Amino acid sequence: MSLIQISHLTFGYDGSYDLIFDDVSLQLDTNWKLGFTGRNGRGKTTFLKLLLGQYEYKGNISASVKFDYFPFDVTQKQRNTMEVIQEIAPECEYWQIKKELSLLDVGEDVLWQPYSQLSNGEQTKVLLSVLFLRENHFLLIDEPTNHLDSLGRKTVANYLKSKKGFILVSHDRQFLDDVIDHILSINKQNIDLQKGNFSTWQQNKNRQDSFEMAENEKLKREIHVLSESARKTANWSNKVEKTKKAGKNSAGIKPDKGYIGHKAAKMMKRSQCMVDRKNEAIEQKSKLLKNIEKEEILKLSHLQYHKQILLECKNVSLYYGEKQLFQPVTFSLERGDRIALQGGNGTGKTSILKWILGEKIAFEGQIQKGSGLEISYVCQDTSDLKGTLQQYAQKENIAYSLFLGILRKLGFTREQFDKNIEDFSAGQKKKVLLSKSLCQKAHLYIWDEPLNFIDVLSRIQIETLLLEYQPTMIFVEHDATFIQKIATKFVTIHAVKNEI
Repeated sequence: MSLIQISHLTFGYDGSYDLIFDDVSLQLDTNWKLGFTGRNGRGKTTFLKLLLGQYEYKGNISASVKFDYFPFDVTQKQRNTMEVIQEIAPECEYWQIKKELSLLDVGEDVLWQPYSQLSNGEQTKVLLSVLFLRENHFLLIDEPTNHLDSLGRKTVANYLKSKKGFILVSHDRQFLDDVIDHILSINKQNIDLQKGNFSTWQQNKNRQDSFEMAENEKLKREIHVLSESARKTANWSNKVEKTKKAGKNSAGIKPDKGYIGHKAAKMMKRSQCMVDRKNEAIEQKSKLLKNIEKEEILKLSHLQYHKQILLECKNVSLYYGEKQLFQPVTFSLERGDRIALQGGNGTGKTSILKWILGEKIAFEGQIQKGSGLEISYVCQDTSDLKGTLQQYAQKENIAYSLFLGILRKLGFTREQFDKNIEDFSAGQKKKVLLSKSLCQKAHLYIWDEPLNFIDVLSRIQIETLLLEYQPTMIFVEHDATFIQKIATKFVTIHAVKNEI
């Protein structure tokens, strides 16, 4: 066991008025399985790069271990996988590599295939297995699940659970719960470190938020009462003070100015005590609610289709040339259905979605698609996003003010509105696609892995939206929690083994 000591870490990007980290001090154990979570754009990847020494910063980071970053940058992907592995970890022996790959359900035959020909999921597993073989290295794992199907996520979760000594950035709640024993959260005002998994952290966060909101309401009431009491007492004091100037009363007796002055002073002192108590309450109140993440309510103006059935497929299979992608599948999509399209990597889920959208792909079987269907599509790929948000809104023919409003609710700051989209984080780019879809009035929403890189709070917002408005959907997603909450139907496709 050794420690990673972070003292008074302060960092901000050149040209930015805001600091990403301000005087942060942490002590991390290199045996921990540490989860790392927080809103998109808060600085999770930046923090990892600071540990790697890629940016200049104020403060101190000291560790007796070396840091490795996942995903490792493979520059010559045309080489055999074994050559790629030997470059990363030349000290590793063949039997060690074979053993690690077997734990990840990867056959050793991939070692002799070009790395570029491996699926994204296989590449993920190969790199994880090799990086964990390097001795005295602490692994910084950044979003490993984005190219893994549900089975692949379970396999990698079991693998990571058997390891120790890493920071895992992920927004998949079930994946984090299955793997980690500590969690690091970048909040609005601080960084919080706790023992436990994501669910434990979320329970503690909800409990703390509820306490702070109740305390905030209590202090608001107290401040109001004290303000009113101080005002009334001050008015009474002024009225009493005025009686000193009065003449003789009806009985011919002059007022006792000393007594009146003493009484007025006493009342004024009481009023000042109330003001002091009010100021103390205001100060206490100012320390609350700084880390509460408001779950802004999203809205959706979807269209109701005039028929009950929007889409019906009977014994449909798609082909690329002579290659059949999957075994024939039969399903129907009715109003209000939210179909989760399931299947392993490479089985053709994205191809089905594109085919429904109208892309010309050879097929067998029967399809009946409703006429006049308005469809909103969220694709996997964000690489084509560029330009300003206003230019993007004009290109997509969506209301700019509505578009910005949705992005704000999903955690964008006003500062980000002035940036070009290509400078956004991966999660922010995905939010651009989702926000565009939420701006569109459609009968059918087709979303292809919409939650890749999206933070947990935004996932919860989207779940709340879909459950409230219940639009008709077909989606591909591997977040088990999201699928369990949202799907009303499941369509599973099975790959066909094509003979060479």
